[in-house]
Amino acid sequence: MTNRIYASLMGSICLLTAAGANADQPKEWQMGLQEAATPIMHEIRWFEQYTLWFIVPVTLFVLVLLIIVGVKFRARANPVPSKTSHNTAIEIVWTLAPVLILMFLAFPSFNLLNAQLTQPENPDLTLKATATQWQWNYEYAAAEGAEPLAFDSYMLKDADRAAAGKDDKARYPRLLAVDNEMVVPVGKTVRLLVTAAPTDVIHAFAMPAFGVKIDAVPGRLNETWFKPEKEGLYYGQCSELCGKDHAFMPIAIRVVSEEQYKTWHDAAAADLSGANRALMASVDGAPRSVQVAENEAK
Repeated sequence: MTNRIYASLMGSICLLTAAGANADQPKEWQMGLQEAATPIMHEIRWFEQYTLWFIVPVTLFVLVLLIIVGVKFRARANPVPSKTSHNTAIEIVWTLAPVLILMFLAFPSFNLLNAQLTQPENPDLTLKATATQWQWNYEYAAAEGAEPLAFDSYMLKDADRAAAGKDDKARYPRLLAVDNEMVVPVGKTVRLLVTAAPTDVIHAFAMPAFGVKIDAVPGRLNETWFKPEKEGLYYGQCSELCGKDHAFMPIAIRVVSEEQYKTWHDAAAADLSGANRALMASVDGAPRSVQVAENEAK
């Protein structure tokens, strides 16, 4: 009896914990942006809501004007059209109103661009993402004299799901899941260098939940940054038309605790597959452990 109570209690705790680490990905019938997982994405979502206060009234105002013109000034209702050619008040209004609207949009957008383009002085982690047709290669900056950690990330094929332990399509969705995710610690500033292979084409690294979208150009090193606020598995894709398999070049970033990241990084240098499996077990494996505990209790 005591074992059953303990197993049930642990199951509840694991379910509550797992709820906060759900994969963030596109959802059916989704109309808005993905939930923000970085400070920059919070600002992007705010700016999107802010612009709607201008877009919606202007759109409705233009619609009303079109209806009035169509009804009041149609040929049957207005057989003799007016020959008025100028109206000073109207010309002043339709000149000043767009200028004022653009000013109210410009200043917040400049602040947002400044926040996106200003690189942190002392990032906690530096990564390099190199795009090729049609995969991503991730390279982690290493201490002086040490070998950097680098690996390829391919889209996960259905035939490889069982071997990779990624049968759950809700968490590892088709066409978005990969064999090796980029792994970063939560709450740390990550500097991301993005490029493409010298003989390749232009790609784009895009992670909607992070507010990140930057081109990967052959022979050019672009730079961006992000600071994930919550643990989870986040999905993006190449967002530049790069060839016949453009739609099969996903990006997956797994955000974990600092302790889990250090354990994974230390092990990945020698055995990437084993490190990934151990990390998945610590993140995704809790419910299965509880099920075993319940069976033993019975």
